[in-house]
Amino acid sequence: MIETIYIEEAILQHPRVVEIVARFPQARKIICSRYGEVFNPKAQNFRLQKQQPALILAEKYKNFALPAPLGYGIGATRNYYFSHMLNCLYDCRYCFLQGMYQSANYVLFINYEDFQKNISQLCAEAPDEQLHFFSGYDCDSLALEPVTGFAEQFLPFFATLPNAWLELRTKSTQVRSLLNREPLPRCIVAFSLSPDDIAKKVEAKAPSVERRLDALCKLQEQGWQIGLRFDPLIYQSGYQQQYQQFFEQVFSRIDLTQLHSVSLGVFRLPENFFKKVHKLYPEEKLFAGPLVSHHGMVSYKQELEQGMMRYCTEQILTYISADKFFPCTL
Repeated sequence: MIETIYIEEAILQHPRVVEIVARFPQARKIICSRYGEVFNPKAQNFRLQKQQPALILAEKYKNFALPAPLGYGIGATRNYYFSHMLNCLYDCRYCFLQGMYQSANYVLFINYEDFQKNISQLCAEAPDEQLHFFSGYDCDSLALEPVTGFAEQFLPFFATLPNAWLELRTKSTQVRSLLNREPLPRCIVAFSLSPDDIAKKVEAKAPSVERRLDALCKLQEQGWQIGLRFDPLIYQSGYQQQYQQFFEQVFSRIDLTQLHSVSLGVFRLPENFFKKVHKLYPEEKLFAGPLVSHHGMVSYKQELEQGMMRYCTEQILTYISADKFFPCTL
């Protein structure tokens, strides 16, 4: 899977680096000073690199946990996101990462303990409040779990923090490390889901919706709290029937007593990201839809966007109570 590994010189002997490199004995190893030398240059072809991304092992020095954007959350007033990785195993056509980064290579920050120290400090500063930490903002939380050991390392850590909640956002079926341990009461495993017809068109390399639901159900059976993330909504002619059948498919499978939250949002990209992605994939039908630019964001026309949100909200609320529903206001 990984043919090339770049490694920052300062972390060559880090135990996590040694362990990861040992997993890929045939991979070409290249030493660099800092990961930006490989990741940041502009003369790179994201689309070409996405066919065979390299793995870059790096150390992060600052900005471990950052305030989440306004409107991003599932009930707490203090929301943070943190990214142990940059870029994703999957190739979803609507993803903002391909507009944000010059490179499709994976960057893995191996100094987990520094992330944990920062998260502990934030929790200590507000001991009487519940803090939500979102993983999976700049990557998929679980897709490379066999390589990164991310959940294996962070779940025991979060178990020690009485006022911290962790969301693992994923499309992955890599849930073995979760099934091999007791459920963490303050952890939400949040699955991003789209109707199967849409997923097949715009979520390249991601597991099928049915396989995601299978993984979700296994976690619920063991007692894990689950989140459903219907984001982004994608417009197609006849979307009402499509999403009605989709919500019926999803909610008929899950245990509502183990459902923590449901969020909903429409397709949207910052205008400069959209221009980059459209240039990468000019033939993509998704970008030929009824899109407009408004206040620096590209999304559907306001009337269509509001209609989709309204219709899907009505459908979802036939299955769950309003206190579990969090429409995205970004």
